[in-house]
Amino acid sequence: MSDLLSASPASILGIDGHAHVFSRELDLTSARRYSPDYDATLAMYQHQLHQHGLSHGVLVQPSFLGTDNRYLLDALQQAPDQLRGVVVVERDISRAALEEMNRLGVVGVRLNLMGRALPDFSEPQWQVFFGHIAAFDWHVEVHRQVADMPMLLAGLMPFGIKIVIDHFGRPDARLGLDQPGFQQMLELGRSGQLWMKVSGIYRLEGRAQENLDFARVALPVLVDTFGQQRLVWGSDWPHTQHENAVSYGSVIEQLQTLGCTAQLMRSLLIEAPRVLFDFPLIAT
Repeated sequence: MSDLLSASPASILGIDGHAHVFSRELDLTSARRYSPDYDATLAMYQHQLHQHGLSHGVLVQPSFLGTDNRYLLDALQQAPDQLRGVVVVERDISRAALEEMNRLGVVGVRLNLMGRALPDFSEPQWQVFFGHIAAFDWHVEVHRQVADMPMLLAGLMPFGIKIVIDHFGRPDARLGLDQPGFQQMLELGRSGQLWMKVSGIYRLEGRAQENLDFARVALPVLVDTFGQQRLVWGSDWPHTQHENAVSYGSVIEQLQTLGCTAQLMRSLLIEAPRVLFDFPLIAT
């Protein structure tokens, strides 16, 4: 990996744009779909970064912890120059609470809508909430199957906020690029307001080879529509619900088999995430 980034700024070897930290001892939300039986600590994550030639990371609040972001925020405080955070919050959270998170290195909020009713973004509470997000220049990360993505994006885009789509938009790899929602999502990507996480290939509903084949075909199309400056890579460590079949090393291998040029690889791992997640050009 480091060989691919030899021309990159010396202080940022590579940014992992999507990972999670947690402990099995934490209180889990009652609405969870999954319960971990192991720990994924900051020290363990930092070891993975170092082992694979990366230097920085973005911690995303896992769904099973709900809106209790304390473990994530503690990790940010331990490595403020190395990490940024994406939190899950209630929409009526106070401006002061968001201000404190901003101070600690939070750069976005996640809407994990998998298995949930779709929100009505025209409600006044959402307008106030997204007003706060825009004021901090944070992004909103959306996690939902691709069939619903165009409607969600159309509801979010009028707020003028940066929008990040999780895991290729969660398409079904078996259905190809013409499946419902995917082409519409691509067209919206031409707006310049949307970002895409090139991550979670193993979550694309098909078999392993089908998922990888889909990612190979989809990536150049995403470059054409979103622009490489709005595509970021993430490991999705520790690969919850896929721990027995996926490792940090295997997702690195998947990235390396996507056929990226050296320029695209630098953009995915350094240039685009440095801008989106507000990392300085030269880390202190």
